[in-house]
Amino acid sequence: MTLREYQQRAVNQLYETVRGGSKRPCLVLPTGAGKSHIVAQICRDAVERWPGNRVLVLTHVKEIIEQNYNKLIQAWPNAPVGVYSAGMRMKELGEPITVAGIQSIIKRIDDIETPNVIVIDECHLVGHRDEGSYRTLIAAFESRNQALRVVGLTATPYRLGHGLITDSPAIFDTLIEPVSIEELVIDGYLAPLRSKLADRTIDVSNVHKRRGEFVESELQAAVDTVEQTNTIVNEIVARSEGRKHWLMFCSGVVHSFHVRDALRAKGVTAETITGETSKKERERLLFEFKRGNITAITNANVLTTGFDFPDIDLIAMIRPTLSASLYVQMCGRGMRPKSKTDHCLVLDFAGNVSRHGPITRVVPPKRKGSSKKGEECPTKSCPQCNEIQHASVRTCECCGFEFPKPKPKDLLLHNDDIMGIESSTKPISSWLWEVRTSFHAGIEMFCVTYKSHPNDTGITEYVTVKHDGYAGTKARKLMDLVCYECNIPAIDTRDLHKAADELNACQPPHEIEYKKDGKYNRVLRRVWWRQMEAAL
Repeated sequence: MTLREYQQRAVNQLYETVRGGSKRPCLVLPTGAGKSHIVAQICRDAVERWPGNRVLVLTHVKEIIEQNYNKLIQAWPNAPVGVYSAGMRMKELGEPITVAGIQSIIKRIDDIETPNVIVIDECHLVGHRDEGSYRTLIAAFESRNQALRVVGLTATPYRLGHGLITDSPAIFDTLIEPVSIEELVIDGYLAPLRSKLADRTIDVSNVHKRRGEFVESELQAAVDTVEQTNTIVNEIVARSEGRKHWLMFCSGVVHSFHVRDALRAKGVTAETITGETSKKERERLLFEFKRGNITAITNANVLTTGFDFPDIDLIAMIRPTLSASLYVQMCGRGMRPKSKTDHCLVLDFAGNVSRHGPITRVVPPKRKGSSKKGEECPTKSCPQCNEIQHASVRTCECCGFEFPKPKPKDLLLHNDDIMGIESSTKPISSWLWEVRTSFHAGIEMFCVTYKSHPNDTGITEYVTVKHDGYAGTKARKLMDLVCYECNIPAIDTRDLHKAADELNACQPPHEIEYKKDGKYNRVLRRVWWRQMEAAL
């Protein structure tokens, strides 16, 4: 099987990063990007290109174990691979490649031949503390093999209360972001979401927080009332015309049954899946759901990962969460290309879109201790340079972007844009790279202007490669992609003026995709000629 262009790009960037000295890189790919295909290619390369290597592929969900195994066999029918998973009732050791569940394989560390590469799917679940099954297993094998490489894959490279998974103490040292949600939607590999601000939004103002998330018992009490459930279900039914496959994310097991019963009372065929649902019953319910015999499935923290059914066309979020990762995972269930529609409707009764922003630019959670005890430090990211700063700032301290005046609260999310990618395209004939200094911090950064013709005022963006934190990380990843497309070595951030001269001598992208953000524009995507030729 031939990888898609962006999937091969991901593999190439991974190998370049490893050659650059990274021992624990993490590939960040949107839900639906085909991580299993990339895992299959990594496994095949590791064994065929470097004979004698052994690869251990780990995850925590049976469905993902099956996906990774099946995609590997699909791409490489004679792959020397075994599966070790109690959930799949397979316990095979000894092959060069082992696809395993962490809960099963952790008990057999002493029986496994030391791997050269460990691949962890959904790696944001690896704890940042030096404890837990993943950490125990990695430490055991690293003590045997100092050259061990650990490769992570995730759509959400952050953890509640910790921040990015590369923040210290961290298991991963580098984030590689080869493709964006915007690019995959524009190219037709993902379906867009459409969101509407619900008539009823759950009030969690009196719900306390513990370890970065709402206290479960208090959340249940705030959400699970007869009046509120009936009101929400009535709105779901009213907005569901023409939609066949509904997925409901509820705030708890009891709540998921109450939502199911309210749906049934409205004449909707509905069932519930929980952690206590037997494997056989779960498979039966999902089979009937996919066939259309069941319209709605309610669940609580079960179908967020490992469940991929493209034709889901309605998602109801009735589960408020402070977890950006959980928010993105819930939304991701509706982004597979569909057979009967071009989008999935998201009804957000939980206020999650307002809380976390469009899924194309979710702000990572703050590290524990980054605000005073008992306080939350509200933040926002600059749409021009991605610098994260206090919500009260009117002018970006990094690039000078002037934030638009806040709208009245009751109008803020009148038409919730969950995608955040309503955009325009612009053909490009030239670009100009310059070095500017941020107004307040005094740090150098790139300013690049894209033009269609010599008299064009152009579209300008700032690339903050010398900044710390999220803004700097994102900017450096962008520059890696630009250098790759321009076929030049990675830039030396110690001399931005020299790097600007090198970039000005390169061919600019053929086209850019951009979005108006206040009085400025934000570049979403850059298309080079060779990308278009590859697509043809």
